[in-house]
Amino acid sequence: MSLSSGFGFFSWSNPPPPQPFSGDSTSSTPKTPKTFSMITNDHDRRKQISVRGIAQVENVTNIKKAFNRHLHFSIIKDRNVATDRDYYFALANTVRDHLVSRWIRTQQHYYDKDPKRVYYLSLEFYMGRTLSNTMMNLGIQATVDEALYQLGLDIEELQEIEEDAGLGNGGLGRLAACFLDSMATLGIPAYGYGLRYEYGIFKQLIRDGWQIEEPDDWLRFGNPWEKARPEYMLPVNFYGKVVKEEGKSKWIDTQVVFAMPYDTPVPGYKNNIVNTLRLWSAKAENHFHLKFFNDGDYVQAVMDRNLSENITRVLYPNDNMFLGKELRLKQQYFLVAATLQDIIRRFKSSIYGNREAVRVNFDTFPDKVAIQLNDTHPSIGIPELIRLFVDVEGLTWDQAWDICIKTYAYTNHTLLPEALERWPVSLMQNLLPRHLEIIYEINQKFMNTISDRFPGDFERMRRMSIVEEADQFGEKRINMAHLCIVASHAINGVAALHSDLLKSSTFRDFYEFYPDRFQNKTNGITPRRWLLLSNPSLADLIVEKIGELWITNLDELQKLKEYANDAGFLDSIRRVKLENKQQVAQYLSDEYNVQINAASLFDVHVKRIHEYKRQLLNILHVIALYNRIKENPNIDMVKRTVLYGGKAAPGYHMAKQIIRLITAVAEQVNNDSIVGDRLKIIFLENYRVSMAEKIIPAADLSEQISTAGTEASGTGNMKFMLNGALTIGTLDGANVEMAEEMGDDNIFIFGMNVDEVEALQKRGYSSQEFINKSPMLKQIVDQIENGMFTPEDPTQLRDLSNMLRHHDRFMVCADFEAFIESQDKVADTFRDQEKWSRMALYNIASTGKFSTDRTITEYAREIWGIDQFESSLPAPYENEKAE
Repeated sequence: MSLSSGFGFFSWSNPPPPQPFSGDSTSSTPKTPKTFSMITNDHDRRKQISVRGIAQVENVTNIKKAFNRHLHFSIIKDRNVATDRDYYFALANTVRDHLVSRWIRTQQHYYDKDPKRVYYLSLEFYMGRTLSNTMMNLGIQATVDEALYQLGLDIEELQEIEEDAGLGNGGLGRLAACFLDSMATLGIPAYGYGLRYEYGIFKQLIRDGWQIEEPDDWLRFGNPWEKARPEYMLPVNFYGKVVKEEGKSKWIDTQVVFAMPYDTPVPGYKNNIVNTLRLWSAKAENHFHLKFFNDGDYVQAVMDRNLSENITRVLYPNDNMFLGKELRLKQQYFLVAATLQDIIRRFKSSIYGNREAVRVNFDTFPDKVAIQLNDTHPSIGIPELIRLFVDVEGLTWDQAWDICIKTYAYTNHTLLPEALERWPVSLMQNLLPRHLEIIYEINQKFMNTISDRFPGDFERMRRMSIVEEADQFGEKRINMAHLCIVASHAINGVAALHSDLLKSSTFRDFYEFYPDRFQNKTNGITPRRWLLLSNPSLADLIVEKIGELWITNLDELQKLKEYANDAGFLDSIRRVKLENKQQVAQYLSDEYNVQINAASLFDVHVKRIHEYKRQLLNILHVIALYNRIKENPNIDMVKRTVLYGGKAAPGYHMAKQIIRLITAVAEQVNNDSIVGDRLKIIFLENYRVSMAEKIIPAADLSEQISTAGTEASGTGNMKFMLNGALTIGTLDGANVEMAEEMGDDNIFIFGMNVDEVEALQKRGYSSQEFINKSPMLKQIVDQIENGMFTPEDPTQLRDLSNMLRHHDRFMVCADFEAFIESQDKVADTFRDQEKWSRMALYNIASTGKFSTDRTITEYAREIWGIDQFESSLPAPYENEKAE
């Protein structure tokens, strides 16, 4: 990549400060969107760049100066030796300059106003890339585009260099990231707290059709967006024992690990507010235990420090199966122990820059602190807060318990019983003995309360106990979901159906006991990243019709329904979709050497590979289509490109079998000359946030086909809906509410509902019975069993066929015929492109409910007790004294 100007050696003795922007604050009037073309030095093709507003010459000059300065002073390179990665880091630092003053001012503002702060605790934050999202939220995209163009650089190439921050497995972690965006955009004083995993979710490779895993060394080249804060490093204790001194418990003889915070800025959308995501990294103690000096093994002593630092080495892959691993419990406690010390420090030192305790009375703690538990993963924070209050701060048990309940709220994310956390008592006794003691005391007081209300109902007490009875191995367990419910003032599901099932089934006893604590908070997505950023052409089209208000008020999209019969607008929607599909087709050709017909129906199924998400049902339909073509080579059918993406947990055998079946079918179908371009299948390797931003805008059909009653909500379904893809799905999770919003005529619903699934289970489900009734299904199961797709090893996928015949827990066979019928309806509808476009329009226009802005507003008002938000702050240069 060549540079056209401005990269010589510099003579500055001190770098000049970043120049203020006159056009990147919300205080300016929104400008008419404009799309312009530019030619990069590297390509002859013209590239469309979507912009909001026009880049002003002064601002472009400032960006170029800052970029040059960072290349020279931060990266310490000149144009002769700089690499593309150097240019990326120089750009990242340039963009970060525009965050810093806003970030500092926001924190100053919070200390000045002393509002109630929200602390969002999550073991996962699936942030993806930061550069482009930050430029968009700061409103400097157009300026940076133009500046880099003048410097002869391609911004898209530089954006591709950034590693995804893959600190999550899927929906739960991505939801946390979307929540942070909305909290900053709404102006809610909020902090995300998580772990700075050295290795994020593994990198997935497909070799010989099988998934293999490689470490995701995302920090290999450094992370320009984080700032280490060693001055706030905190001790975290493990192991040891509990002794009684003067009637009080004392936790002694512990092993200490230090938690080092790394802060990442989270900017709101054009409102000059920047919140903080604080991630903790494990660091060993600086001194050695005396025995090492006695042994004289100094080298071994240094090497053993690594054991402490393993706590934040790697993110656990999630297969919705709880595994009681000691390292996982260490991670959970490490997060909450450091976080709660930090929260209490901030509560006490409520004056900006003051480290001394200003508040010493904890009665107002719930008025200033709201802690949201993102699933049960941070739930060990409940006994930790009690421990800190009682053992360290000297509060009485009753005071501590009252504050705890008022402070904590719990979000449940799963209905699968095997996914609920139940920690062995023996493990907790060894690792966290004081916390086990506290949990026992919480449980005893709770059992007494149940006994008072339901005298003699020992079965109810058994069902509701936090401490579960010993299993067949003699092991008692701590039910962390029960602990969360007992110790939180609010418990919420993440979709209306999910919340109803929690109340009627999973936590029925608790709902009867605490009916006022249960709420629903349907999930959402941030429209900034998932439409404005990832689908700029569609965003421009919408802005042209209804203006920009939808970016921060997604309900505005309802206005698009006025254009449902506007042939020109529907044609524009089709054109944008086709352009997106053409780009993805080129990407697939480059990456997988498979030629895709961009006019074909793009049928997309991207999410974690799990039996309940039923990628298996989808590939059975693909095999059915293949069989139709082979039986009648002249058949007239809608051309279809089927894209799969997602990772299987490394130890999840059946999920890996499903991936192997998909890749085996793809290999056969894609190379069959009889099939031609009528059917193509691609498994997208290493699916992640940055890939989702490419694929979702190009999708025609979104697969949301989990067994009814198993998916808590889903958020991928909302991203597809916002980008104008139609959904084929069951009445599960948020699909139910999506259908209500858009109307049943604009979604393809099939299969059993929750009641029918339950009735079939009670009656006694036999998958073989359904196989025998369906010649099409029987043929497919036989083909898999006989090795038609794996001729090199006919038995390779027999575990799948055996599962379908004998252990079809998620009722793939029961829903198969209904799925085929619904897919045929999809194909028939796709032939009528005007009807399809109108349905797509209704999907886009009906997504208002599914913005995280709405979700977070509900959390704030109904759970956290925050009614008023500071929607924006002045730009830094508008009031220099705040600097």
